[in-house]
Amino acid sequence: MQKLLSTFFLAGVFMAVIFGQDKEGFTVSSSSFQNSKAIPAKLAMKAVEGGQNQSPELSWKNAPQGTKAFAITCIDIHPIAQKWVHWIAIDIPAETLNLPEGASPSKMPKGAIELKNSFGGKGYGGPQPPKGSGVHNYIFTVYALSEPVKADGFLSEDAFLKLVSGKVLAKTEITGTFSR
Repeated sequence: MQKLLSTFFLAGVFMAVIFGQDKEGFTVSSSSFQNSKAIPAKLAMKAVEGGQNQSPELSWKNAPQGTKAFAITCIDIHPIAQKWVHWIAIDIPAETLNLPEGASPSKMPKGAIELKNSFGGKGYGGPQPPKGSGVHNYIFTVYALSEPVKADGFLSEDAFLKLVSGKVLAKTEITGTFSR
């Protein structure tokens, strides 16, 4: 039993070193929606009634010392979606503490890079779950990185996590829901 517990402890330490730990005080919020509450239709894809495909406002604070850049992901974790990538933005400058609503694609901070989403477009792609598939959870994660990372094209969530492996000082997340 002790050997099993030691193995789990070492696995946890390993994951913390590779992916970073949530640092106490590093938080993200949004004036566009509340955590674990519905995302407004205007943030959804244009194919959804009322959808304008506007990226949400995101604000974060208390990044750890040594943060050189931020990255943001938005992943739909519903089983039907299979980790659908709605947004990955990298190389957001360390002095950036928020993105206004509708920042993607034309109001992103200088130097920030938006990758392709699972829809095939560059930048933010809002919710558009299949009708009748129930409530989908969209996890917006802000990563504080020890150094900028470079990529282009499309990255799955797993490929993104490999890209930032060893560079994540902390991460924080907010969840929005959407259904139709």
